[in-house]
Amino acid sequence: MHGTRYDRVSGRLACVTDRTGARHARLTWSTAADRLVRLEVDGAVVDGAVIRDPLLGDAHTVGDTTMTALDWARPAEIPAIAAPGRLPFGAGAAILNTIARLGRDAGVAALRYAGPYPTAALWRSLARSFRTDADEAAFTAGALDRAVRVARDPIPIDFVPAPHERIAIPGGFVELRDRVERAVIDRIGYEPGGSPARLVEAHGPGSGHHCEVWFGDACHARIATLAADGSVVDGPHPVPACTSPVIGRAFPAVLREALAELIADAVPAPLAADARALCAGSDLVWADLGARAAAEQPGGFAVHAALWDRIAPLGLARVALALAEALAPVVAAAVARRAARVTPPA
Repeated sequence: MHGTRYDRVSGRLACVTDRTGARHARLTWSTAADRLVRLEVDGAVVDGAVIRDPLLGDAHTVGDTTMTALDWARPAEIPAIAAPGRLPFGAGAAILNTIARLGRDAGVAALRYAGPYPTAALWRSLARSFRTDADEAAFTAGALDRAVRVARDPIPIDFVPAPHERIAIPGGFVELRDRVERAVIDRIGYEPGGSPARLVEAHGPGSGHHCEVWFGDACHARIATLAADGSVVDGPHPVPACTSPVIGRAFPAVLREALAELIADAVPAPLAADARALCAGSDLVWADLGARAAAEQPGGFAVHAALWDRIAPLGLARVALALAEALAPVVAAAVARRAARVTPPA
């Protein structure tokens, strides 16, 4: 649809190359073309050989970690990755998109996730390559319990293959299905309704989208403008430096504890207690985080100082809510990573 070429060998998908000539997936199959030997995507390689992993059972090696073994010719399951944080940026999503394409090619109606880490981050990645009638809350409901017991039973949520096309652009790539759905520039993902990185529909001749950074209800910076086909017509530009006077200031303990309560209400219920404790007991500072609203750092967390500059005039209650919204996904991800390191009882 958008100029991507899908080369096949003996009927099997062998290479995915976009209209710019960038190769996004290369698949090597056995002579019988029924077993995957090797999958190469942006940033990672999956070895098709099946090994025995102490955590996941039958598995493939992928980079410095492992993932549950699949029937790649007809994938019926969304794989679990033992340590997704070890994969290079974007590699996990590229693997999922390849699985979605292979599933659709094979006529697979839907896949289910049967792993221990149904996180919000995985949900967002799945939404880029699959369609589902479920919601994030249903998918992540048992996240902590599944991580602790290293669950391998399938979650009863169907994901229908709907792969996107990835097109290379300066500094990153765009993802398209019927239209541009996401852009990644300098490792920051811009999506409709995103915060602070947002993909905003343009109006006027040819239409298209703007990649912008928003804090509060105002645009902080426009990073790039994309045409309707995803090509860059302006930018990308660097995120301007923040010069707020609060940069470097730490939050007092009483404020961290108040924020911890708001964050506990915002994360999935199974993570609430751990998120509250982690936030209240960690350092929290104002910082210039570029196009990120919040981030984990050694010893604690940081939030973008532009949140204070933009929202403080609206009142401290609005600031607190904005801080909780920014921190909640970062703290939830930190809790999930810690839970994943827990070894279940024998």
